[in-house]
Amino acid sequence: MPVKNLPVPEPNVLEDHELLARFGHPDTRNYAFNQLVRKYQQKIYWHIRKMVIDHDDANDLTQETFIKVWNHLDGFQGNSQLFTWIYRIATNECLNFLNKKKRRFFLPIGDISHELTAKLETDDLLSGDEIQLKLQKALVKLPDKQRLVFNMKYFDELKYEEISEILGTSVGALKASYHLAVKKIEGFLNDS
Repeated sequence: MPVKNLPVPEPNVLEDHELLARFGHPDTRNYAFNQLVRKYQQKIYWHIRKMVIDHDDANDLTQETFIKVWNHLDGFQGNSQLFTWIYRIATNECLNFLNKKKRRFFLPIGDISHELTAKLETDDLLSGDEIQLKLQKALVKLPDKQRLVFNMKYFDELKYEEISEILGTSVGALKASYHLAVKKIEGFLNDS
């Protein structure tokens, strides 16, 4: 997945504090929200996409994320960065979606990873060489939370402190989870 090469936000996109100030005024509310979506949509889409694999599901969840942002932005208190808050919403949307999918079809984790692997192999929008595809196949075998931590640290290049804010998990637990994910991925890659 070409996630590391995300474009830098356009220079005319407002800073978060400006977006929040403009969102608070009825006359500039829509403009501010459009700027917010423009600034974060691609990052959020790829964060979700790495978890659910399917483009249509990722699109739907990205829209759901921004609907929730719209509905709750007035209540954002600034206890975290705006991006962290949006990321947390997107993460919860992903995990809820995957859990519903498992419950709906009464699927054990192995069947979900098999389904996600099949989507990886048939998706024209995902690019990458054979090694990248092997990595993605190894990733879908991880438990959701480990995959989430690995994606956020490796692909999104977030610091453990940022991931901790998003997931509400201690830095030590995140480091352990990431280390375990790396070991599992190495094992999957060596076996294939």
